[in-house]
Amino acid sequence: MTSPLLPTFARAELSFEKGEGPWLYGRDGERYLDFGAGIAVNALGHAHPHLVEALTEQASKIWHSSNLFQIPEGERLAQRLVDSTFADFVFFTNSGAEANEAAIKMARRYHHVNGNPERFHIVTFEGAFHGRTLGTIAAGGQAKYLEGFGPKVQGFDQVPPEDLEALKAVIGPQTAALMIEPIQGEGGVRSVSPAFLRELRALCDQHGLLLIFDEIQTGVGRTGKLFAYEWSGVAPDIMTVAKGIGGGFPLGACLATAEAGKGLTLGTHGTTFGGNPLAMAVGNAVLDVILEPGFLEGVQRKGLLLKQRLAELKDRHPSVIAEVRGQGLMMGLRTVVPNTDFVNAARDQKLIVIGAGDNVVRLLPPLIITEADLGQAIDRLDAACAAIEAEQKNTAQPGAAQ
Repeated sequence: MTSPLLPTFARAELSFEKGEGPWLYGRDGERYLDFGAGIAVNALGHAHPHLVEALTEQASKIWHSSNLFQIPEGERLAQRLVDSTFADFVFFTNSGAEANEAAIKMARRYHHVNGNPERFHIVTFEGAFHGRTLGTIAAGGQAKYLEGFGPKVQGFDQVPPEDLEALKAVIGPQTAALMIEPIQGEGGVRSVSPAFLRELRALCDQHGLLLIFDEIQTGVGRTGKLFAYEWSGVAPDIMTVAKGIGGGFPLGACLATAEAGKGLTLGTHGTTFGGNPLAMAVGNAVLDVILEPGFLEGVQRKGLLLKQRLAELKDRHPSVIAEVRGQGLMMGLRTVVPNTDFVNAARDQKLIVIGAGDNVVRLLPPLIITEADLGQAIDRLDAACAAIEAEQKNTAQPGAAQ
């Protein structure tokens, strides 16, 4: 079978026709427990009634008017984000990559208007993933994403995470900002220590740099706080958000203090679709649920339960699982076997999980997951591990290859 789609994705031989809560229903007639959530996008699961109602109601009114006119629901969503974070201003986009592009431009423009245009370098950290545009693949710095796309966009320096001396050595008169994910998602669910994030804040204050947190995967309740930076006790100057903020609808945002954003004035940046009425209606509906009293505490409780159960799973299956990582409902299993084998074994058990770097499998259930469904997921992961162990035993037997 051939497809008219450009073959840039290795798609599984599986498609879904509907979803409900944490469950997906395949066109093969099977029901799957979704621990991928569309790569941390479907924060409230599938077909959440409040989101469906908000989208349907807005769709019957107006979809798009452009940013040449005021969009009241966008003003409301921005104000709610400002009220809940360090930020003074919000710029809405359609995706995480666009939000990161806005952050990069904002940081460079900040120094430009301060009379220091030579300060345009942004220091990022090895293993990072910030998007797929030419600018954001340069920010991520990973060779596999840069190869074949011409010269790397200038102005990005990478250092190892948690290496304070390497970071200090690269900061110079050219440096504009430091940019980091509090937990690397694509990079293998690798957490950055709160102590290191506090060191970054101190360095930025010392050298007049801006601190950018990429919370595209960690934000909107994923770690048990509205945003992961809250665990560290420090705030960034700029923060990027996407994925969960739209609950499945394309939506991103770049949040900033008034000082950090002062360079992006009339005409310096823009978007056609960003902040459109449909996206704003859904974004507000997502916050309605996430900000309900007790919701984030529930995520913390379920995250702790999941981490405990995964630790038990690791102890039972040491030949399959090497390490448990993560926080809240953003968990990772570094596997002994190829992570692709584990993803496939889990799918055989009707459980959807997602691969990541460093041979890690990500577990990103919807935040509305119940404890009963968490128990089902552990049972299915247990069965997947047992199937892999059986295959290992069969392969190890003399003559098995024959």
